[in-house]
Amino acid sequence: MARLLRARVADGEAVVPGLDAPRTRWALALLGLLALFALLGPVVWGDPIGQDLSRFLQAPSLAEPLGHDHLGRSVTARLAAATRLSVVLALACVTTALVVGGLTGVLAAWRGGWVDGVLHGLSEAMVALPALLLVLVFAAMADGGLWTLYLGLALAQWVEYFRVVRARAGLVLAGPAVEAADLLRLGAGHVLARHLWPDLRPVLVTMATFGLGTSILALSTLGFVGVGVRPPTPELGLMITEAFPLYDEAPWLSAAPVAVLALLVLGLLGLRPTGARR
Repeated sequence: MARLLRARVADGEAVVPGLDAPRTRWALALLGLLALFALLGPVVWGDPIGQDLSRFLQAPSLAEPLGHDHLGRSVTARLAAATRLSVVLALACVTTALVVGGLTGVLAAWRGGWVDGVLHGLSEAMVALPALLLVLVFAAMADGGLWTLYLGLALAQWVEYFRVVRARAGLVLAGPAVEAADLLRLGAGHVLARHLWPDLRPVLVTMATFGLGTSILALSTLGFVGVGVRPPTPELGLMITEAFPLYDEAPWLSAAPVAVLALLVLGLLGLRPTGARR
């Protein structure tokens, strides 16, 4: 099994994450626990937006490990819902950016000519715009809406995939292996499956893990500065902002979302490939 999960290539072949590596196992275990918490949290601890003012800043207990906030809401339920929202939105953004950027990158490298010119020009125009500015513009348009935040984050990331895939695919398509495949009329499917995908896969895995972390941090940053998800929807950055004025009375309110953010990023960094193509 370990052998199947580990890419090895002699001859310049890439190395992809080996799931038997201790670092990867720990990262998967950590992310698995966070995913389990995100899925089961609202089920176990109830409604994340339900208020009960009689429980104002109630201290943590066995039933409520993180207590209640200033509106009497279960912090554990809110933290689980916020974790789920961040992970799902980040996955959607990265998947969209990877698919759009990867396909357009391969198309530009394969077709060349005016197709490459148009797509490359579009990517240059996108690069000229600061990604943070682009996300902030979409966030301002979103007014707390998740769809607009998703579009802004995905749009800010697809260019990275396009530029990397275009450059990498250009080298592979110009190589002798693809030239031989063309002479043998093996078809585009063969080139994609046997030459392009094995070469691009480790690079895309690395970019996707970093992209997930970037998306989660960007979403929490927007929530922290008040232009992301709107209350009462639980979101990690928004929870930190809400808890700051109460830091002296209930420091766990702000420490909990910070800890979840740190664990998410740590787990994603642990999934990085252990090697790269030489």
